Amino acid sequence: MAAAADEAWCRETVPRVMELVSTRLPQREVCALLSVSPWCHRALTSNPKLWEVLDLHEAKKAGERLISALSLARYRHLKVVNLEFSQDIDDRHFLHLKEMGAILLEELEFLNLNACQRISDKGIDAVTSLCPNLRALSIYWIVGLTDTSIEHTVKNCKKIMDLNLSGCKNISDRGIQLVADNYQELKKLDITRCIKLTDDALQEVLQKCSALESLNLYALSSFTDKAYTKIGYLTSLTFLDLCGAQNLTDYGLTCISRCGSLTYLNLTWCVRITDVGVVAIAQGCRSLELLSLFGILGVTDTCLEALSESCSKSLTTLDVNGCTGIKRRSSSDLIEMFPFLSCFKVHS
Repeated sequence: MAAAADEAWCRETVPRVMELVSTRLPQREVCALLSVSPWCHRALTSNPKLWEVLDLHEAKKAGERLISALSLARYRHLKVVNLEFSQDIDDRHFLHLKEMGAILLEELEFLNLNACQRISDKGIDAVTSLCPNLRALSIYWIVGLTDTSIEHTVKNCKKIMDLNLSGCKNISDRGIQLVADNYQELKKLDITRCIKLTDDALQEVLQKCSALESLNLYALSSFTDKAYTKIGYLTSLTFLDLCGAQNLTDYGLTCISRCGSLTYLNLTWCVRITDVGVVAIAQGCRSLELLSLFGILGVTDTCLEALSESCSKSLTTLDVNGCTGIKRRSSSDLIEMFPFLSCFKVHS
C-alpha cells in the first residue's frame, strides 16, 4: 500500500506541483526540472505555455543552443526568442536553420537580436524568412546592418508593429522609406543614433505611420523643424524621446503639443527651447507623467507654473537639473507644485 502511494505521489502529485511552480520560474530553471523524473519530464514538456519563450540572452554558444532547441517538438509553438547580448551566434546558424527546411516559426511574434554583432544582412534574411508572422523585431546595436536588412525584413515579415533599429548607423533614408511604405500600422519605432537619416525620411514615416504610439529619436541632432512639426500628426503618440534635438525650436515643439496623449516626453539638451514651447506642451499634453528639461537654459519658472496648472496630478518624474533659469527647482519646491513627483532625475 505504501509503495503504491509513493508511486502515485511520484507519478501524479510531484509532476503536477512542478508544472504549477514552473509557470513562475525562469526558463533555465524549468529546463533543469526536466531531469527530476520521467513523469516530470512528460508533464512539463506537454504544457505548451511553458515553451512559448526561448531565452538565450547573454548565453554562450547561443547559436548551437538555438539550433538544438528548435529541433525539439516542445518549441514548435514559440512566441518569443531572446538572443540579446548572446555569444557565439552568427549568420551560419540562421542559414543552417533555413536549410533544414522543416523549421518554420509561424507563431513567433518577438525576435530580440540586440547586440548580436556577428549577424549581417544575410543572417537577417535567413532568420526573418523563418518567422513570417513576426510582430516585433529588435536589432539594436548591430552596426554592420544596412538597408538590405530592411529590404529582407519587409519582404519576409509583413506584420511588424514594433521595430527597434537603435544604433544601426548604416541604415539610410532608403531603409526608412521601406519602413514607411510597408509598415503603415507600425506602433513603435526606435531609430536612436541612426545618424544617416534626414528630415525627408523622418517625414515619410510620420506621414505614413500615423498609428505610432512610441517614437524614439534619441541622439539625433541633424533633424530640423521640417520634420519635427509633422510629429503633431501622431494623435496616438504616448512616448517621445527627443534627447539631443539641437535644432528643435519652440515652433516645432508647439506643433508636437497637438499630441494630446503624450505621457513621456524627453527634451534633454533641446537647447533652443524656451518657455514658449514648454507652455504649449503644458496646454496640449495634460497627461504627462515624465518630462525632462535637463540642460535647457532658456526655460524659467514660467513654464513650471503652466505645467503645474495642467499636469500637477499626472507628473511623477520631472528633471529640471541644469535649467539655471528656473529658480524654484529644489525637490521641496517641485513637490509643492507637483505633489505626485517621485523622481527628479532622468539623466545622471
